[in-house]
Amino acid sequence: MPDENQNKGPLRRFLDLPTDSVPKTIFVAVALCLVASMVVSAAAVALRPLQEVNKLVDKQINILEVAGLYEEGTDVVEAFSVFEPHIVELATGEFTDEFDVETFDGLAAASDPELSIELDDDPASIGRQSKYKTIYILRDDAGEIDKVVLPIHGYGLWSTLYGFIALEENGNDIFGLQFYEHGETPGLGAEIDNPRWKALWPGKKLTDEDGSLQITVAKTAPPAGDEHHIDALAGATLTSVGVNNLVRFWMGEAGFAPFLEKLQSGEIS
Repeated sequence: MPDENQNKGPLRRFLDLPTDSVPKTIFVAVALCLVASMVVSAAAVALRPLQEVNKLVDKQINILEVAGLYEEGTDVVEAFSVFEPHIVELATGEFTDEFDVETFDGLAAASDPELSIELDDDPASIGRQSKYKTIYILRDDAGEIDKVVLPIHGYGLWSTLYGFIALEENGNDIFGLQFYEHGETPGLGAEIDNPRWKALWPGKKLTDEDGSLQITVAKTAPPAGDEHHIDALAGATLTSVGVNNLVRFWMGEAGFAPFLEKLQSGEIS
């Protein structure tokens, strides 16, 4: 007697299998994975514009905070509008209008061989450095420069630290420092977010009277004195070394020093 399954199509034979059969179990699992991946992908695409907006707002909040202009409930867009963004060519310290300041991304530019350089001397462990960076100028009621906010980044113990440093109008006195993204150890390296540690930065000076870079994050003060010293984080030596290296790199000749020299000489006003 012929097997009646031979007269059935592949789909019919599959549907007639027991519910707990291996083929049906695999099929359901694969189908669920496909449906779930489609839902996740669709959600990611739909939410991307909102994520980009939130990312921009978070960046603006951090710039406002490091400049001492943010309080809970602040209208971020309105408050941030007082800043004057400029793109600086790091090698010359001069402003450039080669790029749209509203869309230029200095971090993304570091991946472009045309817009970046590979570092041989790389104390901040960033690999490649963009030739251009966006800086933010804050002016007083008289239109004079009050503060400048500069982006900084470099490697700590476990992660790259991204932040901003705010300087007074003289380009040498620190007003504040703040990191907005990192993956350092909670309770140790992550103490860079602790308000008490951040409060050590205001009033410190980058350079001495001779213009030599002296700012140092360490357990003991440098020979130049306490006005250039920030205490290292207890129990987080490598994170502290990373912060020291990245701040000195970006405030040095390979970073914003050419711009700061022009600011101090009055060429930028």
